[in-house]
Amino acid sequence: MAEQKKMVEEITSMDVDFAKWYTDVVKKAELVEYTSVKGCMVIRPYGYAIWENIQKTLDGMFKETGHENVCMPMFIPESLLNKEKDHVEGFAPEVAWVTHGGSEKLEERLCVRPTSETLFCEHYANIIQSYRDLPKLYNQWVSVVRWEKTTRPFLRTREFLWQEGHTIHATAEEAQEETIRMLNVYADFCENCLAMPVVKGVKTAKERFAGAEDTYTIEALMHDGKALQSGTSHYFGDGFAKAFGIQFQDKDNKLKHPFQTSWGCTTRLIGALIMTHGDDNGLVLPPKVAPVQIVVIPVASHKPGVKEKATEVYENLKKICRAKIDLSDNSPGWKYAEYEMKGVPLRLELGPRDIENNQCVVVRRDTREKYFVSLDELETKGLLETSEGAKVVNLDEYGMPPCLLVKADGASLYATRDLAAAYYRKQTYDFHKCLYVVAYQQNLHFKQVFKTLELMDFAGKDDMEHIAFGMVSMEDGSMSTRQGRVVWLQEVMDKAVEKARAIIEEKNPNLEDKEQTAESVGVGAVVFSALWNNRIKDIV
Repeated sequence: MAEQKKMVEEITSMDVDFAKWYTDVVKKAELVEYTSVKGCMVIRPYGYAIWENIQKTLDGMFKETGHENVCMPMFIPESLLNKEKDHVEGFAPEVAWVTHGGSEKLEERLCVRPTSETLFCEHYANIIQSYRDLPKLYNQWVSVVRWEKTTRPFLRTREFLWQEGHTIHATAEEAQEETIRMLNVYADFCENCLAMPVVKGVKTAKERFAGAEDTYTIEALMHDGKALQSGTSHYFGDGFAKAFGIQFQDKDNKLKHPFQTSWGCTTRLIGALIMTHGDDNGLVLPPKVAPVQIVVIPVASHKPGVKEKATEVYENLKKICRAKIDLSDNSPGWKYAEYEMKGVPLRLELGPRDIENNQCVVVRRDTREKYFVSLDELETKGLLETSEGAKVVNLDEYGMPPCLLVKADGASLYATRDLAAAYYRKQTYDFHKCLYVVAYQQNLHFKQVFKTLELMDFAGKDDMEHIAFGMVSMEDGSMSTRQGRVVWLQEVMDKAVEKARAIIEEKNPNLEDKEQTAESVGVGAVVFSALWNNRIKDIV
């Protein structure tokens, strides 16, 4: 990783004051602004664009699992809220009440929606009569109000944006399956779209959602070592149905109460993103939710042809990803700091010398590593094709599937980064051999990358080599850096000795010095495996 030089002095270091660092980032990156209403915030365009990308992806995942969007009223009559005792008691301290309409006092107080279970129950009671009406799989994207005493932008505010799913089912088993299914959807989204590992679990009875039989949660670990609740899924049983008189005629012609769930996540996810990935220079945004995925910055833009070439590159980039070009008269250094602070995943720098060499400099926000990338080799050589919105290199004639470089949503992949890294390493180190010591399961990947480099007439195309090896697996799987799973050498040694001991007990139980022999054989087997020059078989 490149040396981390602090570029934005106005942001407090997280090691000095984590809470102040967080506030500095959300303000300096122009995500929010405070208002005259205590505990409420203005979500500024850049912050709202992050939420829009979260919303778009999650909404697609909900619809893939059969859910439909609806919209319930903002106001709940007090009598309706009081129908479920545990529910109203749980939310009473946080409820905001409307008592007047204009200058007239209302006959009944109206609660400003803190959550919508009671509204959905009233609706279900009106539309569900038969088992044929079930299940109902609903979701809504709205704001809610909870009169919090202590507030922080995104993490805890009196009004916030969220989605709340509400489903109703004929059987408890279906409802319980739905509860876990949606918890897994949240976990999948957080880990694969927000690059934010989470732990799934069950809340204690004290922490359980008001009126629920079980509350499941995903918790993410922040930079300060604290866990942050990032999404919840609740199983209600038939408690709400009984309280609201919801019944249906089942296939056996008997009247029964249905079973319900609810699940939700909020703009707190933006706060989680900041505290999981951010650093002392500001935001670090995952490409899938970043409002701008790559920014083009002309260097020495006053010189002939620089702005024009930078604009040409930008026009090509915006066809495949969320791109921006900064043609302002601010200095390049100011621009670098600005877009680092805003967490833009990639920065593309282009100056007169780069144009002369038909290349540009690409800088990653997460690692701050720099790569030299050819401006047009893929395009001019006719290698890049569009397939279902994605950018690929067709390798059919070489007996390989296409090499996928850019997904339909603009996200890059390992192949994209390996191609860029190859150019960077050749130009920076002028290597004699570039060796990739990676498990044999990646054979196809490297064949595709090496063939693409060959077709691009890459200068080091003949000097790339994949050194494949087999994986050592234990009971819980093989080593995986992405999943945080480690296989320790001592564990492998112990397991090998254990197996050798078992063989000795079976074949030659009367052998002298069995323990010493088992240790010698087990350790020797591991050493032999490590030194063998053709280690392409997995060891389990």
